[in-house]
Amino acid sequence: MLKCRKFGILMVVVALVAAFTSCTNSGQKKTSKTAEKQVSILYPNWAEGIAFTHLAQAALEAHGYKVELTNLEPGLIYGELSKSNSKGDVFLDAWLPNTHKDYWADYGDKLVKLGEAFSGGTTGLVVPSYVDINSIDELNANKDQFDGEIIGIGSGAGIHANTLKAIEAYNLDFEQVTSSGPAMVASLDKAVKKKEWIVVTGWKPHYMWANFDLKYLADPKGVYPQDVCAIISRRGFEEDKPEAAKFFQNFNLKEQQLYALMAAIKADGEETGARKWYEANKALVDAWFN
Repeated sequence: MLKCRKFGILMVVVALVAAFTSCTNSGQKKTSKTAEKQVSILYPNWAEGIAFTHLAQAALEAHGYKVELTNLEPGLIYGELSKSNSKGDVFLDAWLPNTHKDYWADYGDKLVKLGEAFSGGTTGLVVPSYVDINSIDELNANKDQFDGEIIGIGSGAGIHANTLKAIEAYNLDFEQVTSSGPAMVASLDKAVKKKEWIVVTGWKPHYMWANFDLKYLADPKGVYPQDVCAIISRRGFEEDKPEAAKFFQNFNLKEQQLYALMAAIKADGEETGARKWYEANKALVDAWFN
């Protein structure tokens, strides 16, 4: 009788342990699957970066993902993604191999290039087409027309650093005014309306090329390089979230597609505009998951 009782108690204990182990493993699997359907995107306050990011958010959420967006300066983005315990997963607007080469030199060995959001990135000094000079080396002779200023963006941007190099290389008697992407566009808009001369730090892709009649100033010294808007991630992202990684590996927009997306965002706001563009171009974007 005692042996039977002990045996019965033993079986109850075994059953409880098995049940606990089963529940624990089930919980771990559920947690792992939930984590796989969460993506954290870091992005800068640049027009194309905002567009890439919110399109990705719209598409991923339509496929059952929970997407977290964090707006940071580019140096902070590279630094965060390079951490072994990074809170971010991916960045869709890394200007490589040239404009962000210093960031890549510092952090690139801890990052992964997944794809290209846009494959024809260019940067340089930009003026309205009515400005009748065509080269950077003509700026000094027309300094007064420009008030001796080049309207720039944030100091963390690669184009800011390259503009400092251009000022030195061309011995320009100009000051680069540090502002932001939206502030630069506002200054451009104001000048164009008054037909005033202005020179800004500009790049493609950017919606300003669709909104204004602009031209790059020739860069005979080759200070401003050509790049791609690369998609980079933390190490381990492909293994942790293979479906999302596949989406980002295939993510790519042509210039006119991107400008249409930017126009939708300008008309309806970041989330709503990107979602509407996604719905109108669902076949194109959903194919990136395959």
